[in-house]
Amino acid sequence: MIIKRDLYYWPAQENRTLHIYLPDDYYYTNERYPVMYMFDGHNLFFDEDATYGKCWGIKDFLDHYSKKMIVVGMECSHHDNDRLNEYSPYHKRMFGQYIEGMGEKTFEWIMYNVKPMIDSEYRTYGFREATGIGGSSMGGLMSIYGIIRHNQVFSKAACLSTGIFHNISNLRKDLASSDISPDTKIYMSWGEIESGRAAHNGNPAYDTREARSVRKFERELQERNADTYIYFQPGGRHCEEDWQKQVPLFMNYLWLNIK
Repeated sequence: MIIKRDLYYWPAQENRTLHIYLPDDYYYTNERYPVMYMFDGHNLFFDEDATYGKCWGIKDFLDHYSKKMIVVGMECSHHDNDRLNEYSPYHKRMFGQYIEGMGEKTFEWIMYNVKPMIDSEYRTYGFREATGIGGSSMGGLMSIYGIIRHNQVFSKAACLSTGIFHNISNLRKDLASSDISPDTKIYMSWGEIESGRAAHNGNPAYDTREARSVRKFERELQERNADTYIYFQPGGRHCEEDWQKQVPLFMNYLWLNIK
């Protein structure tokens, strides 16, 4: 079942809608559940809520999944380009404009407002080993940032279409100054179409800027004892339809230890 409820997002002094997935038998048991916090919550469960009319199908997936859990989808602002500000950990120029990176403030909201509310009002396992973060595009960037900078809260991250090439310098600095627990699990992916032409007509799984950046950053994460899984999606585009195809991959890896 999906519950929608508003929560005050203090960095913008506005409410944000939370799209909360609960197992269908939630109110008939006393069971507790791990929690996955995900960005762009309006795109996760129903096509009619999704920005471009296509969701990730996570409700349908979880309704038949062997691992029962709670997923908290956090909706972003739909005003102009405010989403870029909320979902950027870094101040930077992007798409011809200056981005006021509010990503750390967004994580403070998640850690000190969203998560405490979820843990107090729903039957969760609140410890880090049962807490994950996930998203795509800017939400993927937020997820890789969050698992690095706030590893004491999140042990698992699904980071789809993150654009690591454009952020690798900042991410490397954050990684160098962070403590990474050896039970950390990080899924990173990119699509063939979204990552551009391979150099010298080479293999797009290895020879684009994004492919080289992801693979380099994976090695650095592994050197810090993180467990990683990277996935190159042949023909993959920057869209919900293709991210939906990856749901079983990252869920199985993060929660069932299946690569």
